[in-house]
Amino acid sequence: MQELLQKLSIYKQEIDAETITSKEALEHFRIKYLGTKGLLKNIMGEMKSVAPENKKAAGQALNEFKMFVEHKYEGFKNGLHKNEETASALDLSLPGTPLPQGTRHPISIVQNKILSIFQRLGFAIAEGPEIEDDWHNFSALNMPQNHPARDMQDTFYINENPAWLLRTHTSSVQIREMEKGNFPLRIICPGRVYRNETISARAHCFFNQVEGLYIAENVSFADLKQTLYFFVQEMFGKEIKIRFRPSYFPFTEPSAEMDISCLICKGAGCNVCKKTGWVEILGCGMVNPNVLENCNIDSNRYTGFAFGMGIERITMLKYQVKDLRLFSENDVRFLDQFLSAV
Repeated sequence: MQELLQKLSIYKQEIDAETITSKEALEHFRIKYLGTKGLLKNIMGEMKSVAPENKKAAGQALNEFKMFVEHKYEGFKNGLHKNEETASALDLSLPGTPLPQGTRHPISIVQNKILSIFQRLGFAIAEGPEIEDDWHNFSALNMPQNHPARDMQDTFYINENPAWLLRTHTSSVQIREMEKGNFPLRIICPGRVYRNETISARAHCFFNQVEGLYIAENVSFADLKQTLYFFVQEMFGKEIKIRFRPSYFPFTEPSAEMDISCLICKGAGCNVCKKTGWVEILGCGMVNPNVLENCNIDSNRYTGFAFGMGIERITMLKYQVKDLRLFSENDVRFLDQFLSAV
């Protein structure tokens, strides 16, 4: 009896050490332990040599061993079945799940295009802070405290005294560069600006601007016009119609606004061009001598021109978008249309 129990203990250790990784190995296990000539069948035959008084205990031990072997077999069988299901569900030969392709925002695409055009003309990129003081945003630009031009800018003030505000234009960057006194100066200033305006299809409380400045000796209005003609033709094509209209800005004199024929309605009239067939894209003019003097620049020696445009307006025209609000709503259906525009 004791010898039989020792054998069963040894066999259990052997079975516990078994590892089954294939159907062939499982079948080999079944034949070895559960087959008609297997270990379990042979050890059951040893019952005849057990003393009558020990047969009951020996029978219980053999029955437990049989259940142990069968349980192990079923466990190995179920494990192989699960592995097969996993393998069939995951086909490693298939291509991976494609990730959605991203793209630049249309505003970034157009801004990079604008900067590229002016860089070819020798303009360097200059940037500045979005939170500005009153001097750089207004006073240095020929807008003292009581100047009516301040009413043209619906300003977000952060602090009243001293006055700190969200910049209303990137002209403040031009002032900071002119104060450095490095001439000739030819810069292009991109950035986000803020104005307290009612949000609509044509306006927003924040938008992006690009402003240009050229300060040197003997700069004329003809230089300004030729620079802007080149820009518009590079951006919209050689066939675009252009016109200049007299205007007023406190930091330029003389001043003008530049219109192009509406690319959305082809001149027929729409909500973007206000039914006129023309769209104003930028303001420009010769730098006011007062602005030069405010930056300690000799206005008798140096002259210059400046211009500024909203990037959203240019983007609307270039891609024929009728609602400016789409640029800030992050609708993927809208943004996906610009995958091929990069």
